[in-house]
Amino acid sequence: MPYVTAEQLPALLQPGQRLLGLDIGSKTIGLALSDAGRSFASALRTHPRGKFPVDLAMLRQLVDQHQVGALIYGWPLTLDGDISPSCQRVRNFADLVAAQLPLPVVLWDERLSTAAVNRMLIDQADQSRQKRAAKVDALAAAWLLQGFLDCLSNAQQRQSD
Repeated sequence: MPYVTAEQLPALLQPGQRLLGLDIGSKTIGLALSDAGRSFASALRTHPRGKFPVDLAMLRQLVDQHQVGALIYGWPLTLDGDISPSCQRVRNFADLVAAQLPLPVVLWDERLSTAAVNRMLIDQADQSRQKRAAKVDALAAAWLLQGFLDCLSNAQQRQSD
């Protein structure tokens, strides 16, 4: 399935299909899931990266289990909006998954998502570094997915006005 934009995605989804947000790191994959109405994102879990077949099997299971209609990857642009070195890692992973899972793919700007989540955990939850590390990738995936869902909602509101 091709890469699509946020504007193109709604026409490709069936009612009730969820979105899966992915924060691809070098050691882990943060996972978040939207509700069936595509209004709210929830952190699902952090998956330790392994061999690609293991990661793909995990994603395939989540897609089937949760009726996922599209994958929303965090796209780690630089603060200036340029392609970062980490973007290539995300693109490589997304290309491999797209070859096996016929779902639309969106690359969504995730600048500062991990920093924002870390700040929230420090300020609001007074979490230790070790406890934050176990949660931060899934929460970063939820942060970026919620941003995407908010964008979709705003676009739909503008269309109905």
